[in-house]
Parts: sequence; C-alpha cells; structure tokens
Amino acid sequence: MVKKESICTSCKRKVMNFNGSVKFNCPNCGKEEIIRCKDCRANVIKYICPSCKFEGPN
Repeated sequence: MVKKESICTSCKRKVMNFNGSVKFNCPNCGKEEIIRCKDCRANVIKYICPSCKFEGPN
C-alpha cells in the first residue's frame, strides 16, 4: 500500500511531520481534505477548496 503524500493546501509544500500542522475536511462541502502546515497557519495564509472553491481562513 502506498501512502498519499501530505501537501499543504496553501503553499503546496510537502508536510513531513504534523507537529503544528492540521488535516480537516472542508468546512463548507466536507468533500476535500484540507492540509495546513504550521507556517501557513501562523501567517494566516488563505486556502481554497478544490471542490467548492471555499476560501478560508475568514
């Protein structure tokens, strides 16, 4: 079984460990998994859901 690489939804960098990072389903549609690295979270960098185009954080 091959694991899917974790890529930050905002900056598109590989997330090597999840210390300070998060994974959650889109708060609008719930269809897509959003991954946020600690840097994008700390700097409040926007993400866009690929399915419904929801933009966060608000």
